[in-house]
Amino acid sequence: MSFLVEDDPARRRFEILVDDAFAGFTAYRPRGEALVFTHTDVDERFRGMGVGSALIRGTLDQVRERGGQVVPKCPFMAAFIGRHPEYADLVAAG
Repeated sequence: MSFLVEDDPARRRFEILVDDAFAGFTAYRPRGEALVFTHTDVDERFRGMGVGSALIRGTLDQVRERGGQVVPKCPFMAAFIGRHPEYADLVAAG
């Protein structure tokens, strides 16, 4: 299985493709230098396969590369960051 995570700024979401098939997204709202993540959804065909984690990891890696920060309002993203403290530095203060 190959994963590709890409930002779609027009839709304000990062999307994940699994073997070239759309598999899910995590939606955001820009707020200054930070992105406020509000919702993550993985197509039921791809649940339980690590797709959600791959989506969040790929998203956070891209935010880091851009020098940005996140506000994880989405429970799935917040839980992922809680389990992976190497991403805690991306969380915006306040």
